Amino acid sequence: MSETGFVEIGLGLGSNIGDAPGNVREALRLLRASDVIEITKISSIYRTAPWGYKDQAPFANACALARTGLDPERLLAAVKAIEAEMGRTKTVRWGPRLIDIDILFYGTQSLVSDSLVLPHKELFNRAFVLVPLAEIAPDLVLGGRPVAEAAAAIAHDDIEKWDS
Repeated sequence: MSETGFVEIGLGLGSNIGDAPGNVREALRLLRASDVIEITKISSIYRTAPWGYKDQAPFANACALARTGLDPERLLAAVKAIEAEMGRTKTVRWGPRLIDIDILFYGTQSLVSDSLVLPHKELFNRAFVLVPLAEIAPDLVLGGRPVAEAAAAIAHDDIEKWDS
């Protein structure tokens, strides 16, 4: 990838089917191998309680910082292709999933389209995103809000580093 036109992005990854931490690691491996992004930092993997639909196994969640030359819509298509390659199928909203890869932010760009909202519309409501993101980007400010302060302010009793 060339240095020209790179944008820093944030990704959130989650899984709660099978070897959940292994699924997160495999998604990161596939992202690296795809030449779509250059990963610069990866958080610890966290065991987190389900969010939204509660009657399911705990999740393995992590965040990654990366750089890409793709525009947001093409980046979304690329991460969805990796989810499909890993075997993700649709279930109930916020339900069990083999892998979920969310684009959390794309540089300083704000975007609202039918398929993508940036920064991610639920980012500041989800401890399972804020805690790992603050771990790897403690000085990150999105939409005027410091991520580390938001992570410290949100209840995160149901999040712990995954032993693996």
